Amino acid sequence: MPAVIVWFKTDLRLHDNEALVRALSSGDTVVPVYCFDDSHFGTTRFGFRKTGDFRIKFLMESLTDLDAQLRALGSGLLVVKGDPATELYNVAKKYNAKKVFAKKEVAFEEKATEEKVTKQLWKLGCSFETYSTSTLYHAEDLPFSIKDIPDVFTNFRKKTEKESIIRPLFSKPPRIVSPVMPPLALPEAKELGGTDAEADERASIIFRGGETEGLARLNDFIFGTKAIATYKETRDGLTGRDFSSKLSPWLAFGCLSPREVYSEVKRYEATYGANKSTYWLIFELLWRDYFRFMMKKHKNKLFLKGGFKGRASSTGIFIPELLQQWADGQTGNDFVDANMRELKYTGFMSNRGRQNVASYLCNDLGIDWRYGAAYFEQQLVDYDASSNWGNWAYIAGVGNDPRENRKFNVDKQAADYDPKKIYRKLWLQ
Repeated sequence: MPAVIVWFKTDLRLHDNEALVRALSSGDTVVPVYCFDDSHFGTTRFGFRKTGDFRIKFLMESLTDLDAQLRALGSGLLVVKGDPATELYNVAKKYNAKKVFAKKEVAFEEKATEEKVTKQLWKLGCSFETYSTSTLYHAEDLPFSIKDIPDVFTNFRKKTEKESIIRPLFSKPPRIVSPVMPPLALPEAKELGGTDAEADERASIIFRGGETEGLARLNDFIFGTKAIATYKETRDGLTGRDFSSKLSPWLAFGCLSPREVYSEVKRYEATYGANKSTYWLIFELLWRDYFRFMMKKHKNKLFLKGGFKGRASSTGIFIPELLQQWADGQTGNDFVDANMRELKYTGFMSNRGRQNVASYLCNDLGIDWRYGAAYFEQQLVDYDASSNWGNWAYIAGVGNDPRENRKFNVDKQAADYDPKKIYRKLWLQ
């Protein structure tokens, strides 16, 4: 019988997943597929792995959870490994698929992969449809075209909040009709160039992948601890489980929908009232949207040394020894070193820490910012191409920062945010 394929990528959830809903509405049997793209597990030209151990672990957990949820609805997850164009062609041929549904991409490499997949599927008479599943605001609902989006966030935010809408959620399907799916078969970490990551007991939170865990964390932060009520005041913290939402890994992998987060915040506000903190969590989701739209607007320019501004960056040198000392947390600056060691041993770092270590690499060490972005790409459990490269370009002065030469006084920041050295003692012991 003919089938349709749902190609899961960084949308590893059943709630609010338009690609899945559209596939189910076709009336055909559905084959859910995940492809371990070989290109995601190589080494970049900057010398770092594209996917490090912490992200591999989170991915494996997320896929295990997705498979379990699919099987509860009568389906299952087919896992393949290799070149997506080849692997999806083979799956489409095997199941006589007439259409593939997937998340729409915006980053340069991912768009190139989409084009290759489209061309291969065309040989089978199989079409490829994509849907936007990653943002709070849909691109079609913005008050300007992508090419006219302001390059200053505040201008974008004000007009978007005033004139745009947030679309309603897509419901989780009650049932999925699929062919008999084989048992889940995941590769070992070593097959992906990694090793099994172990949690450090000093970590502020142990991240476990999957939609189930993501929804549990969302509920705990908003309705369990009600930590959202003071989010704006605590979000620059450095230690503890609830100083920030810690939702970023589940958002990066698409285990959580940003619209689901928004919906839960609004539900909290309806019961307990709105304040600056509840707004600020939505504000941060809008920043996430913005970087994605910037990637869509400027394409590969966000990966260039001069950014989309084409500015010759002063942070243009490469000194391997200094870069390694920074990555290992051995620079001699205790605040930078504490943050870098947390990243090295947990795959996570606070937002305040990220800004400081990035500024230190660019401005104090004078290293080409792209090496820092590439190391973060390897190390962060919550790596997202648009947010990571957009934030680094911002700090380096070649992105969306309207100010030039933004430099953090790291010692002052340490005194302000870790006055009793609790954080530094934790990670430098």
